[in-house]
Amino acid sequence: MVTLDLRHVASPAVRDLLHLVNHPDFDRAQQQIEHLGGCTEPVRLTGHTTTLDTTTGEVLRSYTTSGEPTGSLLTTCGNRRASRCPACSRLYAADTYHLIRAGLSGGKTVPDTIRTHPRVFATLTAPSFGAVHNRPDTRPCRCGTRHEPTDPLLGTPLNPATYDYAGAVLFNAHAGALWARFTTYLRRELAVRLGLTQKAARAVVRLSFAKVAEYQKRGLVHFHAVIRLDGPDGSTQPPPPYATVAKLTDAIRSAAPRARISVTSDAIGERELSWGQQLDVREIAAFGTDSELTDQAVAAYVAKYATKSADASGTLDRALFCRPCQGRGATLLPHGTPLPCTACGGTGQARRLPRLAVARHVRQMIRTCWELGSLPEFADLKLWKWAHMLGFRGHFSTKSRSYSTTLGALRDARRAWRTEQVRAHAGLPEPDPTTTLVVGHWDYLGSGYSPGASLLAADVWHRKEQKRQFIAEGGCS
Repeated sequence: MVTLDLRHVASPAVRDLLHLVNHPDFDRAQQQIEHLGGCTEPVRLTGHTTTLDTTTGEVLRSYTTSGEPTGSLLTTCGNRRASRCPACSRLYAADTYHLIRAGLSGGKTVPDTIRTHPRVFATLTAPSFGAVHNRPDTRPCRCGTRHEPTDPLLGTPLNPATYDYAGAVLFNAHAGALWARFTTYLRRELAVRLGLTQKAARAVVRLSFAKVAEYQKRGLVHFHAVIRLDGPDGSTQPPPPYATVAKLTDAIRSAAPRARISVTSDAIGERELSWGQQLDVREIAAFGTDSELTDQAVAAYVAKYATKSADASGTLDRALFCRPCQGRGATLLPHGTPLPCTACGGTGQARRLPRLAVARHVRQMIRTCWELGSLPEFADLKLWKWAHMLGFRGHFSTKSRSYSTTLGALRDARRAWRTEQVRAHAGLPEPDPTTTLVVGHWDYLGSGYSPGASLLAADVWHRKEQKRQFIAEGGCS
């Protein structure tokens, strides 16, 4: 390896890149980065793996990270947030698309007959906690202005002094529980419309769903859900003929207003949390029909929102609490005496609220999370931990067990396919699972690239995006 004099190179990233390119095993380092597909925050692992023939004890193949140029193995971060890792989030969106599509059109262990089952696309919104700037269809906003779609005022309160920030945060924190209560009432309402008891209804029909959460500009979550009726055995069996889309739609409209959660606090009084008045329920048509709401369109719509997070409403994409003290502002000594955290100065915040580069409305919602989180009656909500999510604590995409396949099954299938491709490319014999044993040990080393490797990763993502856009515009792959 040639010794380089890089004192004249001002950029540390370029200096590191030149050192990396000059490495005698640079091709292997570049190959690792290429295989990540542009992941921005890969996980670095150290360890080894050995494949043995259990009948003879022969070592069929082995691998250790000590032979890598950087001494570690890079693997993708798998983050679903587009703001954190565009490459991994796009893969997550693709998996979500196939998961939703399989539950509508079949495939991935779901029979094609699923297309004949009653299914609807429902949107449940948050209630009002005060008037906000918006864009009505036929008139100006209440402030007298016709806002542009990109106006930063959209979603912010007309009067912040009277806006119910505590109610807004508590709604986000209880949105998951409110959905669970809604599904309970939905099963009851459906049984009533079928003229059956709840026990008898469970014997002939099953409710399956997949939902995704989306943040509105005002910082509140609402849910988009595919809701489907199956037979008692799930997707492999149709529901009875009298379980129709009309009855499912009517049951949804009756169950939504019944779902309520009461919250009591000495500091803010008693609140009753419920869904908003805007409820949209539409039947999903089969692909190839004239309807705009087809199974393909719904799957694409849900997948798009599965990779977004609270940062879509102008907030943060990383936790705000201090890691060393876990947001408590202090650590406990062995005899129980609290010791103020030196990392955050006793605030429990990794970044001080006044310094956050967010809008005033978002900052107030984060501040409200922190204030409510300090109250004993809300301790179980851990609002300080979810302040960057404006209080929302649930998963962004969830499904019922019998809706379709799982994200884990899709990842396992992709992993098996890649393993087979590597084996075939290397010319290795097909392993016998009954006589083959894989033994390995792995340790977490860290996350991220070196400055020079990050430039190579950015180039990989840029080329990948250019190819995707070229194909999308009608080019050849």
